[in-house]
Amino acid sequence: MKVILLEELEGRGSFGDIITVKDGFANNYLIPRKLALPATEGNIKHIQSILSQKARKLEKIRTQAQELAKKLDGAEITIKKPVGQNGKLFGAITTSDIAKALNEKGFNVDKKQIIISSPIKNLGLYTIKVRLHNDIYASIKVNVEEQK
Repeated sequence: MKVILLEELEGRGSFGDIITVKDGFANNYLIPRKLALPATEGNIKHIQSILSQKARKLEKIRTQAQELAKKLDGAEITIKKPVGQNGKLFGAITTSDIAKALNEKGFNVDKKQIIISSPIKNLGLYTIKVRLHNDIYASIKVNVEEQK
């Protein structure tokens, strides 16, 4: 029996794939658990329309990420924190602090998109990467200054 997968099945396929399985497997397992639909013409057209909508949506998100990357690339933000002796910060600057500073400048960036290897604990200028999409990155400069 031919079925259209509604979820990824390990070793079988992913969403929208049309696969051939035994009738019992389809009728007793895949279809009742809503993991697949019978591969009728109507179902195939329905899944194709869903796939095309997803593709358009992903392309729109990708385009928005590219536009944001152009605006964000090379941007510089300044974060002021209290400092102890030897230029060490009280606490550290984390992705949350950087995201907050970027949002204040008008860039809509989530803290999960900011990539730093470890929290910033010293004064200085740092180059930080921001992951906006699967393969779209922007570099920003974070200037850490003493709060007076």
